[in-house]
Amino acid sequence: MRTRLLPLLIVLMAGVLLALGFPLAASLAAAQQQRVVVDRIDDTARFAALAQYVNTDTGGEREGTLKADLLQYQQVYGIRAGVFGRDGRPIASAPAGWLLPEGGEARTAYREALAGRRSHDPRQIWPWQHRRLPVASPVVRDGDVVAVVLTDSPTGAMRSRILRGWLLLAAGELAAMAVAVVAAIRLTGWVLRPVRVLDRVTHDIATGRMKSRVAAAGGPPELRRLARSFNEMADNVEEVLDQQRAFVADASHQLRNPLSALLLRIELLGLELPEGHEEIASVQEEGKRLASVLDDLLGLATAEHAEAHLALADVAALTAERVEAWRPVADREGVELSYDGVAAATGWADRVALSSALDAVIDNALKFTPSGERVRVGTAVATRPGRVEITVSDGGPGLHGDELARIGDRFWRSPRHQNVDGSGLGLSIARVLLTQGGGGISYAPNEPHGLRVTLTVPRTAP
Repeated sequence: MRTRLLPLLIVLMAGVLLALGFPLAASLAAAQQQRVVVDRIDDTARFAALAQYVNTDTGGEREGTLKADLLQYQQVYGIRAGVFGRDGRPIASAPAGWLLPEGGEARTAYREALAGRRSHDPRQIWPWQHRRLPVASPVVRDGDVVAVVLTDSPTGAMRSRILRGWLLLAAGELAAMAVAVVAAIRLTGWVLRPVRVLDRVTHDIATGRMKSRVAAAGGPPELRRLARSFNEMADNVEEVLDQQRAFVADASHQLRNPLSALLLRIELLGLELPEGHEEIASVQEEGKRLASVLDDLLGLATAEHAEAHLALADVAALTAERVEAWRPVADREGVELSYDGVAAATGWADRVALSSALDAVIDNALKFTPSGERVRVGTAVATRPGRVEITVSDGGPGLHGDELARIGDRFWRSPRHQNVDGSGLGLSIARVLLTQGGGGISYAPNEPHGLRVTLTVPRTAP
């Protein structure tokens, strides 16, 4: 979630900074150009005052002064300047011989000045445009425009100032962006920390660790309230599950004694009947099956209620030991049971719980594997997730499609295998025993046929 929220916040902040930065950059460029324009207007106004009475000066003194000032101005500032009559001919210009351009912005400024308007707002010049900046002012005498003063300024210095201003603005934007990114990281961490804790605790509860709770600290008030509500819900669910387990355990225990007495009476009754009576044998078989279901229910309730006593154990040696314990059963059924795994693989597990889970899985594999087929048990160390894997692969009919998703559900059995003895609780018990110690169990088809069950045990303490 953070990988989606953080880029969104960064994009939004970058958009805001860019939306502010572009107008600021344009305003900075306009301010620099306006500053130059104002200076040129002042210069042209001074030259216009000198040129106002040049044509009426019979001695030529004013014209000489005007030409000298224009030449000095051009030499000091590098700006071309001239006074042009209404017919466009130069009255005085510097450098000497500079003529009014035939077109372009200079001609436009000249025409505006002839109309009595000064160049207040020339077209904006950007740093990448190598253009000159013409500014014109009218020379007015007796209310009439008699000539125009025109300056044609180079813009290199102005463009350099604009570019430096933009670089400073860009540096400020980058600094603001860095601060915004840090703030966004802190903000998303503060907001999502309770969400991550809630997600982890939810996963713990979903995998059977019912004691997990959310520490309602940090984050927005709404998420803290959600954490408290989640803890209340988890407490209620745990209480209901405890009551359910207690009921199942008590019911299984209480029913077992009457059932044992009933089976004993049936056996005594069978002594009074002829030997080989089919009905009494069927009743005894159903009674034994019911006793097995009650035993499994009691084992499941006990497994769910008991806490795992984890310790560092040699999982490979324990697996090999359980394979040897089941070998007489496999020989009796005509199934080849073999162990193929690493010599040693340590992991954190409850030895009793892991042994019981292995017994349930191996028993299930031997039940569904026909005579002449093979059951292979192996161990391997999965280094990347840090787990020890135990695989039990059988040669039975296997499961397909939706059956793989339902395997392990309580009392569920495939409709194709209803004739095989069992209560449908063995794999459920194995899953409970493994998840309490931080492990797990998964199922997959075993090629070319059969089922492959994988039991996992963590290599580090959960």
